[in-house]
Amino acid sequence: MEVALFVPCYIDQFYPGVAMATLELLEKLGCRVVYPLDQTCCGQPMANAGYEPYSLETMRLFARTFAAYEYIVIPSGSCALHVKAHYEPLEQTEDVRRVRANTYELCQFLTDVLQVQEIDATFPHRVGLHASCHGLRGLRLGQSSEMNGPGYDKVRDLLERVREIALIDLDRRDECCGFGGTFAVTEEAVSVKMGRDRLQDHLKHGAEVITGTDMSCLMQLDGLIRRERLPMRVMHVAEILNGGT
Repeated sequence: MEVALFVPCYIDQFYPGVAMATLELLEKLGCRVVYPLDQTCCGQPMANAGYEPYSLETMRLFARTFAAYEYIVIPSGSCALHVKAHYEPLEQTEDVRRVRANTYELCQFLTDVLQVQEIDATFPHRVGLHASCHGLRGLRLGQSSEMNGPGYDKVRDLLERVREIALIDLDRRDECCGFGGTFAVTEEAVSVKMGRDRLQDHLKHGAEVITGTDMSCLMQLDGLIRRERLPMRVMHVAEILNGGT
């Protein structure tokens, strides 16, 4: 199976190890991964900041670059959701429709397409799972607390297949970290308070590592961890599933 990998801007610039872990994980699971060199950005930062007209050419480039691929995998729920749900301003050509339909967040791809049953990884640590808003409420990677119905969590299900991992239970399992893109800049005080509350829940239950599907959220939490010298660290879910330590 051929998979086209899209690497989000902040992963490319700040966390390249996450991109490498995603590539290696997909290859271990039998995928032939290609990296289209014309890729730049999905257009989310400008669109979310209120400058959508300036993001249209970026979105068109994304659509042209990935139109030929049956599967487009992104290690980021927010970027994946932007492509799938917020490309309405573009002319809905066959290429755009195809790209929107064929784009998957990494864990969504592993569960829904590859239907992964086994993970060859060991991670002997207490882990707290941060459910990012875009992935949870946009892509429906899990059952949010305000919804009725049978519970499910695609990310947690994958992590439970890792040997020796100890997944903790949180008091508020789907609370926001406070990042929200430019929200963290325009509403700094509120953003920091939300991040601290999120960390306290993980601390209370003894998490050594906080993981999730979005390095943007984990970057927010990591900044507070470092400033306040808390006994925790963050890792993208791809790094754990790929056998990182």
